Amino acid sequence: MTSKPDDWQSMHDGRLSAMIEVAQAAGRHTLKYFGTRELVVDAKKDDSPVTVADREAEQLVRKLLGERFPEDTLQGEEFAEKTGTSAYRWVVDPIDGTKSFVCGVPLYSTLLAVECDGEVIGGAIFIPALDEIIVAGVGQGSWHRKTSDAQWTQATVSSKTDLSTAVFVTSEVGSFAKRGSQNAYAQLERDAWVTRSWGDGYGYLLVATGRADLMVDPICNAWDVAAIMPVIQEAGGKFTDWKGNSTVRGGDGVGTNGHLHAAVLERLSD
Repeated sequence: MTSKPDDWQSMHDGRLSAMIEVAQAAGRHTLKYFGTRELVVDAKKDDSPVTVADREAEQLVRKLLGERFPEDTLQGEEFAEKTGTSAYRWVVDPIDGTKSFVCGVPLYSTLLAVECDGEVIGGAIFIPALDEIIVAGVGQGSWHRKTSDAQWTQATVSSKTDLSTAVFVTSEVGSFAKRGSQNAYAQLERDAWVTRSWGDGYGYLLVATGRADLMVDPICNAWDVAAIMPVIQEAGGKFTDWKGNSTVRGGDGVGTNGHLHAAVLERLSD
């Protein structure tokens, strides 16, 4: 039986509740820098952008979780993994969609997931600039809140079964070319009803709440999608890598309403 996030305090010694609290705290910290002209943007080795907001938000996650669960492992995008001794591992992306963030676009997210014995058991996607959040616990459902003042409502994916009626979202069209999959993108764009670049964590939130039907990541890391898998699956959808494996460490990702998954994977295999 599913239960609302307000009733998750005792689950996994409080980790699912902490996941929500810490994701929101880190996300709200990023608002200190969002939309400011003084924000300095640095380039990583792969030329992707990073800011002080990314670093400070991840440091805050590490501090808050380290105080409550010092024995847990923590993997993040900006700093080296901290190895723990327990069965639990946290996976954080402090700002998923840094390009949106630095451009003042409010669709970036803070992603936080918790794993137990290598399996993801919970995930949170928080959109700080919109104050919108979706969270999931395995076996507990996927729960959406439009603002922090709103009530939790159970999230469900769409029921569409025909790709020609579907909304296809992705983060960046050029990333398909980086892996030599231009044809796959062209097929999905041709066959879907609407294609938009409402991507990153926000794109998956749209799928989980039935506003979009499929989201594709041609290139991703564990911190990009660890929080995504339970959110999509607990909303009734499906998340895999491009080969159809149920993993967050396959190097790519596909989230759909489930009904369209086989059709999407077929086009990605070309």
